[in-house]
Amino acid sequence: MALSDSYQSRISTPEEAVRLAIKSGNRIFMTGNVSVPQTVLKALVHYAPKLKDVEICQALTIGPADYVNPALEGHLRVNTMFISANIRKAVHEGRVDFTPVLLSEFPLLFKRGILPVDVAMIHVSPPDEHGFCSLGVEVGLTKSPAESAKIIIAEVNEQMPRALGDSFIHVSRLHHIVPVNYPIPELPMGDEGPSDIIEKIAGYIAELIPDGATMQMGIGAIPDAVLKFLYNKKDLGVHSELFSDGVIGLVEAGVLTNARKTIHIGKIVAGFVLGTTKLYKWIDDNPLVEFHRTEYVNDPFVIAQNERMVAINSAIEVDLTGQVCADSIGPKLYSGVGGQADFIYGASRSKGGVPIIALPSTTTLRDGTQVTRIAPMLKQGAGVVTSRNHVRYVVTEYGVADLYGKSIRQRANALIKVAHPDFRADLEKQAKELNYI
Repeated sequence: MALSDSYQSRISTPEEAVRLAIKSGNRIFMTGNVSVPQTVLKALVHYAPKLKDVEICQALTIGPADYVNPALEGHLRVNTMFISANIRKAVHEGRVDFTPVLLSEFPLLFKRGILPVDVAMIHVSPPDEHGFCSLGVEVGLTKSPAESAKIIIAEVNEQMPRALGDSFIHVSRLHHIVPVNYPIPELPMGDEGPSDIIEKIAGYIAELIPDGATMQMGIGAIPDAVLKFLYNKKDLGVHSELFSDGVIGLVEAGVLTNARKTIHIGKIVAGFVLGTTKLYKWIDDNPLVEFHRTEYVNDPFVIAQNERMVAINSAIEVDLTGQVCADSIGPKLYSGVGGQADFIYGASRSKGGVPIIALPSTTTLRDGTQVTRIAPMLKQGAGVVTSRNHVRYVVTEYGVADLYGKSIRQRANALIKVAHPDFRADLEKQAKELNYI
């Protein structure tokens, strides 16, 4: 009865929670991905004109972004550590701040008091009989910032799965509880394809993955497509900042057993999930899956303990020396470093590790012009996410370039071979002008 009374005493409407908890000048941490607390955020947007200089810190968010509306300037200002599509225009217009940070260090900004948190807005499952709520589909980026906050507003959603692992927070830590009942948003990873090009890239990547590998899969269609090519493999495992629906089929087929992992043997380890309702129901109370804080999951020295660690990440552009741009188009900020640097380095240090950068060989501009993504040099102002010293495998639809231990001359030649045939002659000409070959 004491637990029930404690829970009931903390219940409020979204409007009450925002009005009582959030003051002018506060810094708010808001959980993201598909776990954005929708009703509380909507209440904050409505209340915002009565506030001044409130900062919202976040990573990637899915859904409407009314909270970056120009009309709210001076009231709310977002500081994002990853640029998602819903706020990209606001970043380019200077109305949203961007703070570059490794995903492994994102929670530490709050935990160590570099960005002290006044209020955390989080999204959790209903409590169990002991009073513990699960952070559900987004654990890794949320747990440490929430624990460091002075005040916590929690949406308690009947439809949030009870994810296991280091994923729980007790109701006694929640200052304002907002009961809700709405579906968790879906974000299928295959929406970018599958196209013939993505399928070809995925096929080449699958050939690099050995039996007994532990895999990290970044966001996007390519990592998701790779999973379809792995049904002939044995005893695969997952240690990744995220995973999606594709793992379910591999588990059911007896391919993804996690039996040969070096740490967390027998468990899928992740920080969050992005996918469909099927996935969210599958992780609910599933002891096969453990969610952990991102500062642990993405720690390169933890990642490296997994033997045969495979890291699959994407890029916007790769130059002929092996520098990888994945967060900007020239100087124009596009996304963020995410987990790429963490996992490429971690896989590089792993015994038998396979760090992979994958990208289509070309992209098409709005005017229909096709341009190469294997470039003589990165665009002026482009951000280097993976340095030429960390890169190993670069995969396009034309094959695999293994750059590890290779000279600049060897790298340039290998990358030209996996570039689109229409651009190879020009790339070779420019490589000679740069004295690369």
